[in-house]
Amino acid sequence: QVQLVESGGGLVQAGGSLRLSCAASGRSFRSYAMGWFRQAPGKEREFVAAISWSGGTTYYADAVKGRFTISRDNAKKTVYLQMNSLSPEDTAVYYCAARRGGISYCSGYGCSQEYDDWGQGTQVTVSS
Repeated sequence: QVQLVESGGGLVQAGGSLRLSCAASGRSFRSYAMGWFRQAPGKEREFVAAISWSGGTTYYADAVKGRFTISRDNAKKTVYLQMNSLSPEDTAVYYCAARRGGISYCSGYGCSQEYDDWGQGTQVTVSS
């Protein structure tokens, strides 16, 4: 099991950028694939991006492809989500998640069960 703590959320204007961080604790971080999800008010939790344990493979939801970049630093036990060209539609609580084993290619809604451990979330608000 890993414990996850997200940070870096906030209020940004449309077209701006934010970088989210997810700090993990636990000795087995290298064995986990990681993902980012988001949940807007009144909506289900939605997949955003995933990265393999080595960082060599990434996968994105179509809605964020080309704008968001997921990366990880295993030495720091941290996963990042660089978000560029933000729009009000990106407003949500963003969650970091850990998955034992290989990367999941589940996208859209209903992918939460693919992951084992979750952070508490960080709010991202994009104003128009």
